[in-house]
Amino acid sequence: MGDFGVIADVSSIIVNTLTQSLRGLSQVEPPIAELNDLSETVQTPPPKLTVFLYEIAEDPVSRNRPPVRSLPPAPPTTRKPPMALLLRYLITPWGGDQATQHRMLGRALQTFYDDAILDGAQLSGGLAGSTDTLHLTLTPLTLDQKSWVWYAIQKPYRLSLNYEVRVVDLDSALETPVRPVRSRTIEGTATP
Repeated sequence: MGDFGVIADVSSIIVNTLTQSLRGLSQVEPPIAELNDLSETVQTPPPKLTVFLYEIAEDPVSRNRPPVRSLPPAPPTTRKPPMALLLRYLITPWGGDQATQHRMLGRALQTFYDDAILDGAQLSGGLAGSTDTLHLTLTPLTLDQKSWVWYAIQKPYRLSLNYEVRVVDLDSALETPVRPVRSRTIEGTATP
């Protein structure tokens, strides 16, 4: 179950997963991953993989789910189904030489290929202990689409990875009490 902090939780999970996977690349100064909106110059050293959330969309496949009902012994309530979100991230290497940057990208690809579904103990924050799963997919974008992302943030194009995380459930905060049916009336016409 995800409250309003679920987007920040997912971003932190991705950063932590990438940082752990980058540790073995260098003994001297291992690269790290950091959440960054790319509005300022990325400070290096150490070499970094920036994780930039550039788009949030609603998952069209998960629309029109039924309302969520509370379980006993709680008073009966109903809530709108969670809003199913798709989070799109730009993962970009900074610092070090070209070979280091390519190794960082290769390690990120390997990490999310080997473990494309994050769940259970890998989840933290508001998602810790939940049954939620985060599915990470390398998003195929054309060169034009990638260029538009970089143009939108007013930065020159850099080699980067685009990942989509689905489905992130954002719970509704509104609960409506359910009143039990106490009586009913059936009206009809009598036939002779």
